[in-house]
Amino acid sequence: MAAPLALLAMLVELAVGYPARLVKRVGHPVTWMGDVISWLDHRLNDAAKDAAARRRAGRIALTLVLLVVGASAFILETALLLLPFGLLFVALAASTLIAQRSLYSHVAAVADALETGTLQEARAAASQIVGRDTAPLDEAGVARAAIESLAENFSDGVVSPVFWLGLAGLTGGAIYKAINTADSMIGHRSPRYADFGRAAAGLDDAVNLPGSRLSGLLLIGAASLMQDASARRAWAVMRRDAAKHASPNAGYPEAAMAGALDVALGGPRAYAGSLTDGPWLGDGRRTATAADLRAALRLYVRADGLLIALVARRRLSAWPSP
Repeated sequence: MAAPLALLAMLVELAVGYPARLVKRVGHPVTWMGDVISWLDHRLNDAAKDAAARRRAGRIALTLVLLVVGASAFILETALLLLPFGLLFVALAASTLIAQRSLYSHVAAVADALETGTLQEARAAASQIVGRDTAPLDEAGVARAAIESLAENFSDGVVSPVFWLGLAGLTGGAIYKAINTADSMIGHRSPRYADFGRAAAGLDDAVNLPGSRLSGLLLIGAASLMQDASARRAWAVMRRDAAKHASPNAGYPEAAMAGALDVALGGPRAYAGSLTDGPWLGDGRRTATAADLRAALRLYVRADGLLIALVARRRLSAWPSP
């Protein structure tokens, strides 16, 4: 049942996304998870406690989040499957955990601004999808940041949730998204979260490991379908440079993307006014352009198509008999 669910969820999200009116009226499942995490953060993350106590509190908070999200998703999935066409209703719920359509539109907005708008507009569009400071970025910096975000979020926002949906249904996908959301909120190496968020960061690294490798391979496969990309170079750069990244997972899709497009990604970037000297992935051009960003979007579309085909192939053997 899980593989057909993952396929249906991808197709639903690709077709309709998550309507903005629904966001305004009831919010989004990720924001609901964020509310739970924030509530626990304010009540359990006591700066007066020592490091060991804060690590324990972080583990308790993460456990409670996963119990709440997992139980809610399991109850919802079980109830919906009792209805006629229940799998379709579960797929509608599961589609909220995937970001194919929204990822494309957010990155395309950066490309639009670079092509027809001002640098300030491009920086503003990029600030919606990256965590770094965008104010100091020139056009090449904006383009690189958007390409990196596209690659990383292809893994975190598309491939990994689909992987866990296909493996463990709506419950598995929801638990994955809760872990990923917790990492983005409290998994920082800041004074407040270095201890409290350690469990969230470590578990996020673990659950993203299969998706990140698969993402890199899908991007390499997609590069083989494009005349202006190189699958051979993508493979070589991913093998050589993926481990250079500070994240044990993000380096795989980013290095594959860098190699495929013959651009260099990574390097120095600023967070909250503090400059971080990161490694470069790939040895191509550092002066990325809007054209490179458009090529990255074409690569993403093909990689996503390959993922759909992969899940569909698994569905053929997993779809329940009438």
